[in-house]
Amino acid sequence: MTITLPDLPALMNVREEDIRLDLACGAYAAGHLSRQLASDVAGVSRYDFDEALHARRIPTFTEEMLTEDLETLRELGSR
Repeated sequence: MTITLPDLPALMNVREEDIRLDLACGAYAAGHLSRQLASDVAGVSRYDFDEALHARRIPTFTEEMLTEDLETLRELGSR
């Protein structure tokens, strides 16, 4: 996939790597990509991607995930 950005002065000093990371973080936050796929898009390790998410205050574990995990534990405990 190729993305063409407008030739704006504001983008002249932004590195391609930073744009890829920003795009990947946004796609993850919107629910379009998993963390692993987003880190692949960004071209960084999972650890570095998680650090980038943390720096941008993008959660990697939500209340919904906690609720699902607790329900799974309850189901497993009742077996």
